[in-house]
Amino acid sequence: MNLEDRILTALEEVLDPEVGVNIVDLGLVYEVSADENGKVKIEMTLTIPECPLADEIVEQVKKTVSQLPGVKEVDVRLVWEPRWTPARMNDRAREEIRARMSAVE
Repeated sequence: MNLEDRILTALEEVLDPEVGVNIVDLGLVYEVSADENGKVKIEMTLTIPECPLADEIVEQVKKTVSQLPGVKEVDVRLVWEPRWTPARMNDRAREEIRARMSAVE
């Protein structure tokens, strides 16, 4: 497994605190790249630009990725284009959200 794949797998542990689903399944991670020197660049978005937990999510991403072997530096860039929509979620995210909503009802 290459470093980019390991990064995406690790990011599945980072949850959007308001939704309770990981940021990969939600479709918030747009691009991951790593060079041979261990410098990682991540482009991601949030469900809404004015997310009050933006700093917390970005810090969790940096902390999670920086713990991977071979990673020396992590640069996280929040982008707003393309805008996030629920269509970016995968089926696993949809199922988790449905299950949470059913449990509340």
